[in-house]
Amino acid sequence: MRKNELSNGYYYHIMNKSIAGYTIFNSDFGCIRFINTLTYYLKDNPDLSYAHFLKLSAVDQSIFLNKHNAKDGIVDILAYCLMPTHFHLILKQLVNKGVSRYVANILNSYTRYFNIKHNRKGPLWQGKFKNVLVESDEQLIHLTRYIHLNPVTSNLVDDPKDWEFSSYKEYINETDSKLCNFDILDIKQGAYKRFVLSQKNYQRELHLIKKQIIE
Repeated sequence: MRKNELSNGYYYHIMNKSIAGYTIFNSDFGCIRFINTLTYYLKDNPDLSYAHFLKLSAVDQSIFLNKHNAKDGIVDILAYCLMPTHFHLILKQLVNKGVSRYVANILNSYTRYFNIKHNRKGPLWQGKFKNVLVESDEQLIHLTRYIHLNPVTSNLVDDPKDWEFSSYKEYINETDSKLCNFDILDIKQGAYKRFVLSQKNYQRELHLIKKQIIE
């Protein structure tokens, strides 16, 4: 196995940033579109192109996604969060090179959309995505908390449930969305909510200190 090749059955923290801190998730529509691509590309070689998928009604889109991702997936999503200049994902690789193929698909799809929308050309992301192996269940649940608190840490919202573009509300059962598979964590909604909120102020203070040190 090559040094940087990811392994099946393992979880990885995936992150990528925009070029030069450019605000790429700058509208609700763009964020929702990106989240839809997260679902659409869970399986390789969809039966319907994404352009045709977008022309379906909301009901037909839901039917297609539920049927299309019921089997033969290349990754599982455990958590996600979109920020104005970057995104975080926790992915479990299910097939060889599944994470690489999946991330390439979602990045290329959003780049095409964004460039057409804003009449620009060229790359949108800072090269290849970053990935870190998650080595334990304990690390996994703490990582979900870190990701879900990102909007709070950056003072975008005061409560993570007020940020519409993360998986936090799936975890506390305050949405009908079922994009993520976090059964491995074996957590109850109330306990997870307390777990996250207990760290809110500390993570925000830590972020401020870190910024001061860098500056």
